[in-house]
Amino acid sequence: MNTAESSAVAAAEEKRGFRDIVAFIRSELKPKGKLLTPFNVISAPIIILGAILILYRLVYGLGAVTNLSQEFPWGIWIGFDVMVGVAFAGGAYVLTFVVYVLRAEKYHPIIRATVLNGLLAYVFYAGAIFLDLGRWWNIANPLYGNKFGVNSVLFLIAWHFLLYMIAEFVEFSPAIAEWLGLRKLRKFLASLTIGAVIVGIALSTLHQSGLGALFMMAKGKIHPLWYTEFIPVLFFVSSIFAGLSMVIFEGSISHRVFKDQIDHKDHAAYDDIVIGLSKGCAVAMFVYFFAHALIFIHGWHWSLLNTPMGWWYLTEIVGFVAIPCFMFFQGARYRNIILMRTAAILAMIGIIVNRLNISIIAFKWWIPFSERYFPSWMEIVITLAIILTEIWVFRWIVNRMPVFRKPPAWAEEMHQ
Repeated sequence: MNTAESSAVAAAEEKRGFRDIVAFIRSELKPKGKLLTPFNVISAPIIILGAILILYRLVYGLGAVTNLSQEFPWGIWIGFDVMVGVAFAGGAYVLTFVVYVLRAEKYHPIIRATVLNGLLAYVFYAGAIFLDLGRWWNIANPLYGNKFGVNSVLFLIAWHFLLYMIAEFVEFSPAIAEWLGLRKLRKFLASLTIGAVIVGIALSTLHQSGLGALFMMAKGKIHPLWYTEFIPVLFFVSSIFAGLSMVIFEGSISHRVFKDQIDHKDHAAYDDIVIGLSKGCAVAMFVYFFAHALIFIHGWHWSLLNTPMGWWYLTEIVGFVAIPCFMFFQGARYRNIILMRTAAILAMIGIIVNRLNISIIAFKWWIPFSERYFPSWMEIVITLAIILTEIWVFRWIVNRMPVFRKPPAWAEEMHQ
């Protein structure tokens, strides 16, 4: 196609009216691919049941659905959905910094999928805060409330979550414009990317540590092996390898599921990307392990090791930090992809264990086992429904927008 023809096509596309765009979106809502797949058959009933239970919770309150109490006010919706989900979303701010600030173009093929994962994680998992609020209708109070709790960590986190979701949406928005064929809008949105990345990095640095700061007010309630005034620092450092491990895990699955959308060159380069991510995980995990060791030694907690909680602490630190850290180093050194993927899974399990330890397991550890908090079946179903819905939305977007696929030629010309 010559320059004149390209200009004519561009002009025609720019003249698309609102009705044309709406018609296009409606046509895109139609399913693509088989409906009766094993994943759909298993996940759809869980999502439907979860939606019913969410409505039931909103009408009848927390007590009708959860096993929360005055002794244990936070359950898996906070300890798992929010704390773990936000940590796993850390790959977005790490990789956007690497790609857009450090200009490491090697990781550019996975940047859109990573940002999309981060955005959806905040929308769905951080959105679980909405379900955990007793008076859920006050969710917008930090925006227009008559009394701003500006000294509250929760106030800071609420604003950071909102602003970061906006920043990630701006980072991903060029893909939406490409999907809709809106060239001028795409050019404008692309010009905002660097600014959105810088804002997003600043916000992530603060609220990743801010989530840890929430627990600093519970000094007498969290086991000494897990409580430290450096919890915010540990939360931030752990979010780096948690996010990168999730990128390795999710990317390994996506490169199989969406392999027809990924070009041969990007497929061939993926092993090198995994090696680079593994090196980042290894360094971050070493820093995290070293920080834990310093905190443990200066806290004089030796006597606590020979206790059931001490053994569980060693399981977390050695089994899910030190061992996967070594596996990442060895995997990157010998280019062993399976070893690095295994390390990523262990690191992710370690993050889940750590966040649940701090928020639930090591919280008021002295209370008898029979009186402790255990999630109800309804809490578990709602959590599964949230995770599965996020996967459905991710799949829907990837199958329509240029996430793994190369952008249209006109978009690549703008980028040059």
